Amino acid sequence: MTRHSATLAVNERLQAKRNAGEEVLHLGFGEAGLPVPPGAAEVLARSAGHNAYGPVAGSERARRAAAGFFDRRGLPTDPDRVLFAPGSKALLFGLLAALPGGVVLPQPSWVSYAAQAALLHERIHWVPVPAEAGGVPDPDLLERALVRAEADGQRPSSLVLTLPDNPTGTLAPPDLVRRVCAVAERHDLLVISDEIYRDLATGELRSPAELLPERTVVTCGLSKSTALGGYRIGFARLPTGELGARLHEELLGIASEIWSGLAAPMQDVAAWVLDDPAEVTEHIAASSRLHRAVAGAVHAEFRTAGAVCREPTAAFYLYPDLEPLRPALAARGADTGPAVAELLLDRHGVGVLAGAEFGDPEHALRFRVATSLLYGETPEQRRQALHSRDPLALPWIRGSLDNLRAALRDVAG
Repeated sequence: MTRHSATLAVNERLQAKRNAGEEVLHLGFGEAGLPVPPGAAEVLARSAGHNAYGPVAGSERARRAAAGFFDRRGLPTDPDRVLFAPGSKALLFGLLAALPGGVVLPQPSWVSYAAQAALLHERIHWVPVPAEAGGVPDPDLLERALVRAEADGQRPSSLVLTLPDNPTGTLAPPDLVRRVCAVAERHDLLVISDEIYRDLATGELRSPAELLPERTVVTCGLSKSTALGGYRIGFARLPTGELGARLHEELLGIASEIWSGLAAPMQDVAAWVLDDPAEVTEHIAASSRLHRAVAGAVHAEFRTAGAVCREPTAAFYLYPDLEPLRPALAARGADTGPAVAELLLDRHGVGVLAGAEFGDPEHALRFRVATSLLYGETPEQRRQALHSRDPLALPWIRGSLDNLRAALRDVAG
């Protein structure tokens, strides 16, 4: 039986508690939590009459804009190797469907990768992430896992990476990406590099497409950097060479039978955003500053409470480990990650997602924290947060941090 998406389920559960008049601290849903750039809304309004079917891959204008987007980020791209879809989730599912044979996933990794592989009855090969960052498997453990899989006749066909990473909120350093790509090349894996958070990264992002241009697909979208989650705009950059050409045809066939094409008005929005006008680049810069400030403050609260947690270097996620607090948590009956998540929700109205949802063992006291819904409950509060020189001083953000501190002090005993 296919389960409801964990991220959507926790969002709906918290909304129901809020509708019932309960106070909640929503740290469970990875929505960017910011207003739509005004220019994007204006383009959408002007495009409302565009109701004709278009090419499955997307309009020439949208594909050229996406190619330019990648070009300016160091990935020269042919517009004919770009494909749009209603969200990057659809593209990821299409790619897994086009690549039978099993998939390698970092452990932990975004909830939908494993769920989509399960829908396709694909074997999942989990490989733990290294200490430095999430989003990529430990290269030494990856090598060993692939050797074992091949010896057992279970050779996977693809490897999914997330740069920057959801759920850990970190960016794998270039040398680590190089080592992982070297293993992937030796074992003939196609790399799917999910880079939907790339414009929200701190530090150097080395895309696998730079290292393995003939065997890397890059997926991206506008849900995170420009807060257009509800617009459902995703796009992919397919590899160069013969493999890329075959995969392009296969993915076009899958797309034509499932989603037909991205809605024409959304393609117009995409073309405008992906041209990187000043309004968009300024919006992304402001949102990055806000994400860093709030995620850094939440990180400090967890560290003060005694949790182990990587420092956030991208987007708006943290992945704290409460193992040092296990005795106090066990005394409250919370000796697994899901039990800790339930304790925080039931006792304090704090919503997080247990690490088990991301492929971690249930006994691990880890969970994902999304900080982006702390920016405000109204469009005006979110606009103030986006443009504030000191967002941590805003009363609603400061109040949320105070509530989190109190909850962590309580569960820490």
